[in-house]
This record gives sequence, C-alpha cells and structure tokens, in this order.
Amino acid sequence: MKSGRDFLDIGKVDGSVLRGILTLAHRLKRAPLAIQPMAGKTLALIFEKPSTRTRVSFEVGMRQLGGAVTTLSGAEIQLGRGETVADTGRVLSRYVDLIMIRTFEESKLLELAAGADVPVINGLTNQSHPCQVMADIMTVEERLGAIESKTVAWVGDGDNNVLNSWIHAAGVFGFTLRIVCPPEFPPRAELLIAAQKAGAEVTVSADVAEVADADVVLTDCWASMHNSDVAARQTLLTPYQVDAAVMRRAKPEAIFLHCLPAHRGEEVTDEVIDGPQSAVWDEAENRLHVQKAIMCWCLGVGTEGVHE
Repeated sequence: MKSGRDFLDIGKVDGSVLRGILTLAHRLKRAPLAIQPMAGKTLALIFEKPSTRTRVSFEVGMRQLGGAVTTLSGAEIQLGRGETVADTGRVLSRYVDLIMIRTFEESKLLELAAGADVPVINGLTNQSHPCQVMADIMTVEERLGAIESKTVAWVGDGDNNVLNSWIHAAGVFGFTLRIVCPPEFPPRAELLIAAQKAGAEVTVSADVAEVADADVVLTDCWASMHNSDVAARQTLLTPYQVDAAVMRRAKPEAIFLHCLPAHRGEEVTDEVIDGPQSAVWDEAENRLHVQKAIMCWCLGVGTEGVHE
C-alpha cells in the first residue's frame, strides 16, 4: 500500500488540493527554513533527461525541509533495461521515502508510480510538466493576483509538454487560455476536449493578434530533446517569436513567462526576456517553493493549517 500521494499531473489532483499547495508554497517562500518536516526522510531523483532547474530546486528544497537526497541518472540505474520500471519502483521504495522522475515517455512515469510504495512526483515527461506550471501560476498570482480572472496567451509550439499542463490547469483554475500556434503544430485534441468538458475557456488560433489584452504571455523552446525535425520547426515557428511587438499587443502590465532554458533570438528576443515585463527569474525561483510544497503534500507533512 502506497505510503503517501503521487503528484503525476495537474489534471489528476483536485483543485482545492492544488490551491492548498500554492498556499503552502507562498508560506515556504516567506520563511524558507521555518518548516522542516523531512528529518530522517530521503528523496530519490531520477534523471533520464538532463536538468539544471529541476535538479537544483529539488535538491535544495529537500535539504531546506530537513531531508536527504540521492540523485541517479538513467544510465546509472538502467531504468527499464535489466529490470522493469515497476521493479525499480519497488526496490527504491525500500530505501527512500519519495521519488521524483524526469523522463521521456509518460508510460514510464506511470509504471514507476504503479510499482512504487512511496509517492512519485512527475519532474517532466514529453507529455507534461506539472511542477513547472504550478510555479508559473504562483508567479502570475504574485504579480497580478488571482489567476481565475486572467487571460493567458501561449505563443509557439502547440504540441508542447508545458502547454499540455497549462491546458490541464485551465480546466482546474478557470482562467482563459489562448493558444497561438502554427497549424502544423496544433495542441492535442484530447486535451482540448477534456478542458472544454471541465468548463475551461480554451481557444486555438494561428494569428498572433490573439495575444491582444492578455495578462500573461508565455512560450517555450521550439524543439525539445525528443524532436528530430528541428530545422522544419524553426522555419514554421519563426513568425511566432515573442518580441516587443507581440508584448505590445498584450496589456501594459502583462508579464512574460518562459520555463527556461531559453534560446535567445529564437522563441524570444533579448529585449523581452531581459525587459521589465519578464518574470522568468521569479518563475525559476518559484520552482523551489512549489516543489517543497508538493513534497510536503505527497508525504502529508508540514501542511498543518493549509486547506486541501
């Protein structure tokens, strides 16, 4: 029997729980060392994809909470090559209290969670990036207030793991999401259908003019580690670069978000990412605070007084 709760995707967690996690994240940001409920507990980090922010934020976060960390690469443990992914989950459950995995296919995340007796956190897959979007929402609310009344404009690749999690979030938090992307790279139809069934207002357009009056403009790199059609992507996505002209379409107080790393001069210009509307550095920092709150929720510790 699992000794805690998995955090696998925004769409799989109740909205009141997500709001409670964000409340706790704000508290942890105000007093980073005030809550240390992880004494004697260990977090295992599994990386099949390289990382800067995910690795550092989880390592530092767990240590700030009073716990220990062991970090493993996919090559070191040969995940799914020699023993099943589920068996790896079973073995690690005998050593650690919590597992975070950053991998390629969603199926590997789900198999690990099914085999593990301890909570599993999705640190990123090709299909989703829920920790990032929780940090994004935290950043929006720090700058602009409650996200429920806001309009968020995504500009760029419509088949993107961060965008997928934003679509999930639209169905939970109730903001308006406008997806601006080339027709060749549309968002996944099943995600749009699910969001609409949840009552979310999500639109898709190829026209950058749809950024008009948005509160938030966000993008991501045009090619991920699993994409092989890099040159074709760059050609089709060049008209969707977020530059000063795009930001002028949004509200004057609108903020710009990017999960990083950014390819400057491609999906975003220096003028925007380094400009006064950019919130990307706060966004990167907030990964630390949100993930600490997620880990606390997964293990049911340090959440006293936070409504779930």
